[in-house]
Amino acid sequence: MVCKSLIFALTLFLSLFEVIGNIDEAKSGADTVSDIPLGVIDKSLLPVGYSGHEKMVFDVSWTGGIKIGELHLDINTLAGEEEAFEIRARVTTRNGAVNLLYPIEDLHVTRVRGGKRLPFHYEVWQKEGYSYQAHRIVEYNQSAGYIRYTKNDKLAGEFRVAGEVNNEFSSFFNSRLMELHPGKKFIVPTFADKRRVEVAVHVMARENLNNTIFGTVRTIAVMPIMTFKGLYEKKGDTVIWYTDDECRVPVRINSKIVLGSLTADLTAYENPAASCFR
Repeated sequence: MVCKSLIFALTLFLSLFEVIGNIDEAKSGADTVSDIPLGVIDKSLLPVGYSGHEKMVFDVSWTGGIKIGELHLDINTLAGEEEAFEIRARVTTRNGAVNLLYPIEDLHVTRVRGGKRLPFHYEVWQKEGYSYQAHRIVEYNQSAGYIRYTKNDKLAGEFRVAGEVNNEFSSFFNSRLMELHPGKKFIVPTFADKRRVEVAVHVMARENLNNTIFGTVRTIAVMPIMTFKGLYEKKGDTVIWYTDDECRVPVRINSKIVLGSLTADLTAYENPAASCFR
């Protein structure tokens, strides 16, 4: 269980992430939260949030500051297609305390398109421990409400969903570009646990956050509430701190686990469009 929690943290977003691993059979349906509005991307934030040249590196540490791994995130423009981008997430325990015990080298690639930046292709190559390897592909037909999942080149599931969906990577990047008003909530529909889940994102409060890569910065904290389990154990609240400006840089993520908590701190950031931190 602890290993699952460590993997979950590293495969990050400690909030909105990798849930396709245990898909075995088709299931449809939706969790609805009728009194919370659907989140909408603020188009004025797209030039920075989807500049196509953004790079982030996070150190992931366990309670007490023990580094267990790193998360590397890139958002690149997809050549030859208008309004299409590739989100690349590399998860590694290299340079972390658990690498000898349980090495992880995973690469997650999500391709999104259109004004809503919805996914149309997701692919992951997993190398975990000393023997486990897997290659997974999820293809999204948003207009038809159809999702096709293959694992190690074999069809592993076909799903019908009522409405557009994010995956957990696009959920993370898209939710940071929505209106963040303290005390408010919004829904980000996400395909998870074989169904369309309406993830409620709670906007908490503005606060000054110390000891970030940018020094002390004004942030706005959000807390996504998961009603699904997914591949990795989630045992408590996850809080994400974004810079409270048009750049919306995620500078810290904290998630409670079975034993203590895990924190992802931003340690490197590049984005030519982000004038906030030049």
